[in-house]
Amino acid sequence: MANEQKNQAQDSQAEVEQHEQVQVEENNEQADVSVEDLQAQITKLEESLKLEKARAANAIYESEKVKERVEREADTAKKFALEKFAKSLLESVDNLERAIQATSEETSPLLEGVELTLKSLITTLEKHEIAAVDTANGFNAEFHQAVGIDPEAKAGEIGNVLQKGYTLSGRLLRPAMVTVGQ
Repeated sequence: MANEQKNQAQDSQAEVEQHEQVQVEENNEQADVSVEDLQAQITKLEESLKLEKARAANAIYESEKVKERVEREADTAKKFALEKFAKSLLESVDNLERAIQATSEETSPLLEGVELTLKSLITTLEKHEIAAVDTANGFNAEFHQAVGIDPEAKAGEIGNVLQKGYTLSGRLLRPAMVTVGQ
C-alpha cells in the first residue's frame, strides 16, 4: 500500500508537472503571439507617426510660403499705394514747369518762388521714388509715347519732349509724350 500511495503520488506529481509544462508552453505561445502582435502594432504606429510628421512639416512649409507671399504683397501694396496721389501731383509739376517757361528770361521774386516750389515738389517726389523718365538715350516704347514725327531728329531718336514721363519705384506712372525721328 505504501508503494501504491508512492506510485499514486508520483503519478499525480507527474500529471501536475505535465500540466504545468503544458501551461508554460501555452503561455509561451501566447507571449510569442503577443510579441508578434505588438511588433506589428509598433510598425503600424511608426508608419502613422512618419505620415503625421510629414503632414506637419508640409503644413509648416505651406504656412511659411503663405506668410512670405502675404509679406511680398503687402510690400508691393505699400510701395505703389501712392500711385494715384502721385499721378495727381504730376499735373502740378507740369503747371509749375509751364509757368517757368512762360516767363521771360528776367529773374523776378515771383519766378524764383515758382522755381523753389517746383524744386521742393520734385525733391519730395524723389524721396518717394518718383523719378522722371529718361529721354536722352533714345526712344523706348516701354517709357515713351510717340505722338508725332520730328523730321529733324534721327531715326529712333527723340526730337521733342511734349510732356515728361515719370516712374514710381521703377514702374511706369506716366509715359513721356514725345516726337520721334523716322
